[in-house]
Amino acid sequence: MNCEIINIGDELLIGQVVNTNAAWMAAELEKNNVHVAHVVTIADDLDDIKLSLDTACQRAQVVIITGGLGPTKDDITKQALCEYFGAKLVLHQPSFDNVADFFAKRGLPFSDVNRMQGMVPDCCEALLNKVGTAPGMWFERTDRIVVSLPGVPSEMQWLMTTYVLPKLQQRMGHEAILHKTILTCGIGESFLAAKIADWEDALPRNVRLAYLPDAGKVRLRLSAHGDNRNALQQLLDSELHKLLPQISEYIYGYDDDTFASVVGRLLLQRQQTLATAESCTGGTLAHRITEVAGASQYYKGGVVSYSNELKMNLLGVGRETLKTYGAVSEQTACEMALGCRERLQTDFAVATTGIAGPTGGTDEKPLGTVWIAVATPQGVSAQKYVFRTTRAQHQERTANQALFDLWQRLKTLQ
Repeated sequence: MNCEIINIGDELLIGQVVNTNAAWMAAELEKNNVHVAHVVTIADDLDDIKLSLDTACQRAQVVIITGGLGPTKDDITKQALCEYFGAKLVLHQPSFDNVADFFAKRGLPFSDVNRMQGMVPDCCEALLNKVGTAPGMWFERTDRIVVSLPGVPSEMQWLMTTYVLPKLQQRMGHEAILHKTILTCGIGESFLAAKIADWEDALPRNVRLAYLPDAGKVRLRLSAHGDNRNALQQLLDSELHKLLPQISEYIYGYDDDTFASVVGRLLLQRQQTLATAESCTGGTLAHRITEVAGASQYYKGGVVSYSNELKMNLLGVGRETLKTYGAVSEQTACEMALGCRERLQTDFAVATTGIAGPTGGTDEKPLGTVWIAVATPQGVSAQKYVFRTTRAQHQERTANQALFDLWQRLKTLQ
């Protein structure tokens, strides 16, 4: 079963709002064996909505629309759906009561505009929205399914989970789609592709490989299509078994793993602790670590020592070190990591110091230069990198690399 997603909203097209709905929906649909073939973003325009809907219905079995179901004049999706299906709006009493109750509980006036949210096209199945006011709508036309949902992410997700995905599952045949994602770091996309070219060329016809590079990482996503879920799982396991010996040194995790979650598991297993000392990353590294639930069991905290003064006062970096070698140097990075480990009393500490740009580079230390140091119970070492990217990308890549370097040290110390 294939699907097209249509996200409606001027705010999406002008970049005022990031379209997170499409990413969430695509991921959930794929988990439920519904292949997303197209994602389209369009304006709040009546003709655009009808044209996009008509095009989508010609090439997809399922079309899911989000947005344009609010009470204001720019919300015209219901009108477009009525015109497209030759329908008229009728009262859906449960949705009307739901909207009335929503306003009554909040002591707000219930206007005629709000009453309209209880109206739906007479040819649809209304999907009662218990976390908002706009109902979802399920249409069936010959062999096509069209679903219209609110654009508010929490409401869309609730309606998808409660109604849409279960209803699609009831209509599914035996087709199955399985994915396996291999997470790598420390090797560029082109080098990785060259390294596994023979393996990739020999993949079965029903297995596809995608390269997904991002901030110093490359995800390899294997997708298998067929009608027997167990056979597909065995096939993916077999291909992964062939791949591992070729790139095992670069693989840090699978599927939903992150650098921080993988490092966290190792620290928990060993009952050891971690602290961070950041300069150029400005807290990005600490943020990544604390995104993981339960990080407080192994992460004590960190120091963002952006100035030389704080590097000296909080981390114990020597004045002569800074004067002789500069803030962006192997010596400073090592002293930051050692000082952090000592002062925060942890087993491990990671330090970052670099030139994120867009200014500050020299011939000796060009823009993008960064030193990352890892202090362990056995000592400290640092590695130099040059990430020629934007400032934001530099911080993200440095944080990723710092966690990867720590992960490598943890593995060698096991």
